[in-house]
Amino acid sequence: MSELLNISGVDMIFPTPKGDFTALTDINLKISKGEFVSLIGHSGCGKSTVLNIVAGLHQATIGGVILNGKEVSEPGPERAVVFQNHSLLPWLSAYENVELAVKQVFGKSKSKADTKDWIEHNLRLVHMDHAMHKRPDELSGGMKQRVGIARALAMQPEILLMDEPFGALDALTRSHMQDSLMEIQNELNNTVIMITHDVDEAVLLSDRIVMMTNGPAATIGEILEINLERPRDRISLASDVEYTKLRQAVLTFLYEKQRKVEPINSIKKSSDVVHNSKNEAA
Repeated sequence: MSELLNISGVDMIFPTPKGDFTALTDINLKISKGEFVSLIGHSGCGKSTVLNIVAGLHQATIGGVILNGKEVSEPGPERAVVFQNHSLLPWLSAYENVELAVKQVFGKSKSKADTKDWIEHNLRLVHMDHAMHKRPDELSGGMKQRVGIARALAMQPEILLMDEPFGALDALTRSHMQDSLMEIQNELNNTVIMITHDVDEAVLLSDRIVMMTNGPAATIGEILEINLERPRDRISLASDVEYTKLRQAVLTFLYEKQRKVEPINSIKKSSDVVHNSKNEAA
């Protein structure tokens, strides 16, 4: 696979009233066309900051991002972002929400008929063509997120950036969304970077899992290759030895190598609460 994205020597420092805060240090990652890469790590490890730098929403303090040979310096339609919140305009139908993105990206380069066909095609991809004329308040959480993904895909991005896109969904809906995303990626060969806290989701969907060290000054701790055959079936994988081994490797990194240590002040407060409770009981 040919290289599409190169994150090179990225440091991210934010100014704060108490002085500079180093969120990221020395982030280096190359991603190939058609690859699905998950970023995983504890809260505060800078996953979203990495995604925002690739999206062009942040400028790295040191280093930078090269996409298809060009430096990323601002947001652009070749990098579509899907957030945890669907961000649909509530007064527009599903069709009209997707239409907004299509018109913004393609302007007058598509005829009215081509625009209509393209919008309906992308809604079909996410299995939402049956509800294209419904407004967000008439849709479930999973359906809203499907429309958000359709809107992103309709921009024909070179890379799809997903920030915990299924984090707010119930377990069953989340599973359906994961299956749909695998179908879409298999059909379109999208390049995807996805942030997740879900180990099973990362192993199921990814070609590689990038595991981040704890912040501040977070960096890439390990990168795990996921050499499971595609298409993948969650039921078959549940008893697959290699799947179990990969899942264990991620868990070991997160909960042994990068165990989140509770701050001393928090431990002291907890001890005081226990101590006071015992005194009251006595």
